[in-house]
Formats: sequence, C-alpha cells, structure tokens
Amino acid sequence: MDLSFLKKNWPSAIVAREEISKFTGGAISERTMANLDCLGTGVPDRFRISRKVVYRVDSLIAWLESRSSKLS
Repeated sequence: MDLSFLKKNWPSAIVAREEISKFTGGAISERTMANLDCLGTGVPDRFRISRKVVYRVDSLIAWLESRSSKLS
C-alpha cells in the first residue's frame, strides 16, 4: 500500500513520537509507538533529539506500509 502521500503535507523530515497521531491521522498513537518500542517489536528507525524520540519520515512511512493491508 502506497502511503507516500503522508510525506507531502508534513513540514519536516522527522516526526516526533508525540506527533505520530497527527501524522497518521489518528491511526497510530504515541502510546502505541512507545509500547511497541518498549516491547522491542519492530518499530521504525528512531533517534533522540534531547528528550524527544523522533522518526525519519521515510522510515516511518515504510514501516506503516509494511504493517498495512487493503480491505477487500
């Protein structure tokens, strides 16, 4: 599934974990990402800027695409 359209309207090359819900239109929450990270179950590449965990937009989109499927 192609989710590259998410990148067009995002003003930055990174997404802070606290902005995940906004970036995904509410499909994924900050808490979900934190839980997946804590459990060590496949989250996109991330890094810290000060105290904030951030994701590269391209990595986040690739991760979302790998987890999404079309409904028939």
